[in-house]
Amino acid sequence: MTDTTHDLIVIGTGTAASVTASACRAAGWSVVVIDHQPFGGTCALRGCDPKKILVAAAEAIDAAQRMGEKSVIAGDTRIHWPALQDFKRSFTDPVPARSEQSFAQQGIEAVHGLARFTDRNSVAVEGRTLTAPHILIATGAEPVKLPIEGFELLSTSTDFLDLEQLPPRIVLVGGGFVGFEFAHIAARAGAQVTLINRGDQPLSGFDPDLVTLLIERTRALGVDVRLGYTAKAIRQNGASFSVETEGPDGTVHFEAEFAVNSGGRAPALEALDLDAAGIDHAKGRLKLDAHFCSVSNPAVYAAGDAAGGPLPLTPVAALEARVVVSQLLGKPTTPVDYANIPSVVFTLPPLARVGLQEAEAREQGLAFSVKHESVPDWYTARRVNESTYAFKMLVEDTTGRLLGAHLIGPDAAEVINLFALAMRNGLTADAIRHTTFCYPTAASDIEYMLP
Repeated sequence: MTDTTHDLIVIGTGTAASVTASACRAAGWSVVVIDHQPFGGTCALRGCDPKKILVAAAEAIDAAQRMGEKSVIAGDTRIHWPALQDFKRSFTDPVPARSEQSFAQQGIEAVHGLARFTDRNSVAVEGRTLTAPHILIATGAEPVKLPIEGFELLSTSTDFLDLEQLPPRIVLVGGGFVGFEFAHIAARAGAQVTLINRGDQPLSGFDPDLVTLLIERTRALGVDVRLGYTAKAIRQNGASFSVETEGPDGTVHFEAEFAVNSGGRAPALEALDLDAAGIDHAKGRLKLDAHFCSVSNPAVYAAGDAAGGPLPLTPVAALEARVVVSQLLGKPTTPVDYANIPSVVFTLPPLARVGLQEAEAREQGLAFSVKHESVPDWYTARRVNESTYAFKMLVEDTTGRLLGAHLIGPDAAEVINLFALAMRNGLTADAIRHTTFCYPTAASDIEYMLP
């Protein structure tokens, strides 16, 4: 059956999909959304939101342990994992029905199924062929496929987030956001955790000096962080798994009841049959212009993680979707400015950045001053007995503008937003320094961080 009644087909139901579908429907377009997974997208169901709920429990344990070191809190405090999962599901379980209800209230048709292109303007789903002059790919991302023997035995980040019981031993294969965040959650919940990273410098998107502090803090937590170890094979031994690695000490095996692929994510494009629609792609990435339109099929756009942009973040997906909407509706638009968008690794303490790293600033030929200090003796850290608190600030010599802000420590995930706000609005370091913040707060440290 062929259906040609739609102005826009949206593949996916996450942030980019919802923003685009809603805006075009509000403009009077006929819109259909398609998703083979529960409606709501990665962030709400399988990513940011459920992860942060697990992090909240880890925060409570971390705070109790730190204050326990000063005998302020006594007794055994632990995470009851099944109850934590029940609490998490109180957030995630209602999302699919709410999403579908929202689409229905807006007059957006919702189709459950796996979409596949059949030509430049059509997709097949559940025995139907839907055709439209415009199609948005907003399928999100999926775990990368690692070149490891027995790769299929690795669990995914979604599997970790849905664990009913926490295994006693966990191996995380990959030291990116997912690897470090899950390591901090699982270790504080009582698991024995090993984190394997094939390179010597994980989290390359963050300041290497602060990453070193995070590695030290992670090891102090009891996580076995192995840098320079490449996973070669995964083998199952009854109820456990053996992860074979090659590292500085030769071949090393790590045993665990649960092994997770934490090696990163890539655009979820494989099932779409892009070639049938004449959509150019290479190495798992779509070829798009500055406005997220396919360079080879002008009917097709992409936004969010599926677009494969430099910052796979939920707020960025919304920014990209708004550019797509402007293009579709014929409104003036400019490409997304990815500069000065903050990013955080939600470990404990969190690691955050906005703007340029030192190496990036030098590559651009900028003249700048750096202020870098480790300050666990500052009140913000001492108040909560946190041993890791540091910053690095980059300020341009000629203009005084802040080029980069890098933090690790208490409340870094919130304070980085203030730096991002200042940088996006062109405030100089001097203007930021002379802003009066409530005291004592983490934000009141800002004036002492700037050179």
